[in-house]
Amino acid sequence: MIGLVLRKRWRLLLVFAVAGAVLGAAVSLLFSPGYRTSANVLLQGPREPGELVTEAQVAMSSTVLDRVAAGLRWGESGADLHDSVEASVAEGNIIQITGTADTPQRAQQLADRVANEYVNFSTQLLADTTDAAAQVSLEQRQALRQQVTDTNQRISDLHASAGKGDTIDSVGVRTELERLRTGLAQAVTKLDELDAAASQAKMVVMGPAERPTGPAAPTMTHFVAGGAALFFLLGLFGHLFLARADRRVRDENGIVSALGSTILGGVEVPDEPPTAEPSGSLPARLHRLVLDEWPWYLPELPAAGDEDSLDIRYRRVLIRLREHMPANPSGGVPRVLVVTADDDRTAGRAAARLGNTAGGGPVRTALRTVEVSAQRPTVPDDGTAAGVLVVVTAGTRTAWELVGIAEACADAGHEVLGVLVTHRTRPAGGASPAAAPPEVSVDSAMAGSS
Repeated sequence: MIGLVLRKRWRLLLVFAVAGAVLGAAVSLLFSPGYRTSANVLLQGPREPGELVTEAQVAMSSTVLDRVAAGLRWGESGADLHDSVEASVAEGNIIQITGTADTPQRAQQLADRVANEYVNFSTQLLADTTDAAAQVSLEQRQALRQQVTDTNQRISDLHASAGKGDTIDSVGVRTELERLRTGLAQAVTKLDELDAAASQAKMVVMGPAERPTGPAAPTMTHFVAGGAALFFLLGLFGHLFLARADRRVRDENGIVSALGSTILGGVEVPDEPPTAEPSGSLPARLHRLVLDEWPWYLPELPAAGDEDSLDIRYRRVLIRLREHMPANPSGGVPRVLVVTADDDRTAGRAAARLGNTAGGGPVRTALRTVEVSAQRPTVPDDGTAAGVLVVVTAGTRTAWELVGIAEACADAGHEVLGVLVTHRTRPAGGASPAAAPPEVSVDSAMAGSS
């Protein structure tokens, strides 16, 4: 099925692909990210995962972006730059700052500027919070160091006076020594924490961002290729879906079963050659070139034979029709209604040729062609008719429409003697249209008329 669509509808699928490519190019103008590059900032010292996430949020803060906008002087505010900057946490205590712009130079400047302003802001923030407590921190360190010195001296004095033995005084001295050792350990721990906090405040920009050599994905090429592929697949699966949803009967057995009769034959009817188009009908020519009106899901039969072979096939249909007719007591020429759908031009042409064949030769039959509406068929009453011959083109009617035609025949008191199934074939290339058969009587029986 897919190969059939590709062979018979490749022009239309190509139009779909071109339309998708054009749409992809238009979308790329709105959604292509442009050029992108990154700068890395190293945070020294041990860091908790939550602390790293907070640092990334600080890099994207409005204060940092406002400073970046003021330094770049691009005529944009910090809020305008928010969608062009991204800060993420990388491995090894690294904050990766990515800048996106419409040129490589701007992308590099944006990433470097954000990294530098982030480091300056974080350093200033730590300085502001520690300046007020700097003197307090210095006094605390001196006090802690003095406490350590006093404690060491007290321990030495107690050791000198404790002596040895198990007296109450000796036990109390040793208890005091243990308490002093605990206080000394706590003081040393606080000093270590202060030193660690001072070391954690350091952060370094790990070099300037690289200037990008090409636009970041998805580029216009990606959008164009993606749009072309997407629309091509939509067109392909659209054909398959429509063919699957089409309920028109395409095989002879299904047509005969819906009409509740037997098949008398099948004939190929070549389409009428297209008439010469006027010089200004370019859209019509493009429509015929791209949207081939030939149903792609129907088998493409070879062109019909010559006129003599076609006459033989029509006469055989008439012979089989005579075999299914009831006996005619009067012995005259039997009369049969030929029922076709009013929108089935192929069946109408076959019925006209059948009537021409029935008018002469050894198989003489009076045929009256009746066109009915496929949606609301009404077959006229005719007490002299021996029955009905239904002519229908494969792939043009649904089963319910065929059932409706059969019920309309039964409602008019006619028996369906047989079915002639016609098949569309392409006209022979360059051949002049065959001579039109003589006109036969055609009754148009639309909905609500008889």
